[in-house]
Amino acid sequence: MKTKLLGALLAILLTVPAVAVAAITETPVTYKDGDTALSGFVVVDTAKKAQRPGIIVVHEWWGITKHMHNEARRLARQGYVAFIADMYGDAKTADNPTDAGALSGSVMKNPQVMESRFNAARTELAKQPAVDASRIGAVGYCFGGAVVLNMARAGADLAGVAGFHASLGLNTPAPAAGTVKAKILVLNGADDPFIKKEQYVQFESDLKAAKADFNVITYPGAVHAFTNPEATALGKKFNLPLRYDAKANKASEAEATKLFAEVFKK
Repeated sequence: MKTKLLGALLAILLTVPAVAVAAITETPVTYKDGDTALSGFVVVDTAKKAQRPGIIVVHEWWGITKHMHNEARRLARQGYVAFIADMYGDAKTADNPTDAGALSGSVMKNPQVMESRFNAARTELAKQPAVDASRIGAVGYCFGGAVVLNMARAGADLAGVAGFHASLGLNTPAPAAGTVKAKILVLNGADDPFIKKEQYVQFESDLKAAKADFNVITYPGAVHAFTNPEATALGKKFNLPLRYDAKANKASEAEATKLFAEVFKK
């Protein structure tokens, strides 16, 4: 009787289709912007075989940290190919605000460098075999948020961009009407002291004049770096208004998920 039962169970199992198990991999990639060596990461679920949209992940002013790897893995689990871009060269990172400010300033004070570094990452992502090169977006955090917003304003070929606790001290000219291709989403802390009210006013005025598709969402009580679980400790260490906010993080991730589902739908 037991033999018959085991045989029947085996027969049933053999008729059930195999379910692909997520296999998230991170592959280091060396690429170049002119003579500058850049070191990024391709993060993808290799259990999926079909081509899929790609999303460029632009790091905070600290550089490529554990937080950026975690965000890229989250996007890969959602079915995208994530590319962690290196905006500083040689994957430089900073462990203090002075060095972080110097690294981020070296990029943001030179719009040509910012655009060239970003475009190098976009080109590298588009070359990946798993990527549908006609469907590419970008996310950025703090400094990286400013980068992706600037690129959208500059008319970069992107379906959508999401800036998390994004700086609005932008360095690209106000876009002309009809030149912004990306749908833009800004996800900021309402109590972030680094972002001034007048910056929101100017940002929204520029995009309305350009007839861009955009949305700005602010989360009450949230300050800078609210998506980064390490932000609270860093804020205390350096006496900066940085704090992780689980509620704002969850809500902002949901908004970005909706954005990319919308812009990448076929």
